[in-house]
Amino acid sequence: MTLIRQLRPALVIFGLLSLLTGFLYPLSMTAISSVLMPNKAAGSLIHDGKRTVGSVLIGQNFTQSRYFHGRPSATIGADPADPTKSVPTPYNAAASMASNASPTSKALVERVAAALTQVRAENPEAVAADWPIPMDLVTTSASGLDPDISPQAAFFQVKRIARVRNIPEETVRQLVEHMITHPLMGWLGEPHVNVLELNMALDALHR
Repeated sequence: MTLIRQLRPALVIFGLLSLLTGFLYPLSMTAISSVLMPNKAAGSLIHDGKRTVGSVLIGQNFTQSRYFHGRPSATIGADPADPTKSVPTPYNAAASMASNASPTSKALVERVAAALTQVRAENPEAVAADWPIPMDLVTTSASGLDPDISPQAAFFQVKRIARVRNIPEETVRQLVEHMITHPLMGWLGEPHVNVLELNMALDALHR
């Protein structure tokens, strides 16, 4: 009986805290956020009409030359042909990760060198104009899911976009300028451009 009397308060407190922190608190926070910030509570989804095309929080792997490209992604996933092996799966939201390679890593140096070669090949006009290649076009983010690029990275791709889509370069440049998100209160954060929203606005120019 003594053991039961000692265990009873601990079990009651455990049950109450489990109910409070594991059910009531999450439920109340979900309800409040759904009322005050319904879009963010639902995952900050981006819609094209009635179709959901992505989230403002997770990047997508744009590879076509007619679109702006985002940062390289270091995420990996299971190889469909051999589940025991891993293969690159860019922007795999189920496997958010960085490369964790040190600055002296040979693999990192080789990967960045390959990315530089690819960026130069994709943007010959910018290279010919001797524009410096922005770092975020050849390096991955800590999450591997970064949906944004710097304004410099977007402007670097303007000449290619204008050429491929056969539209004035100034039109594309003005679109990028319009899509830049500036730091909160002028100092909190860095200017950035959401790649998915920028590409959607780019497609809208042809509608």
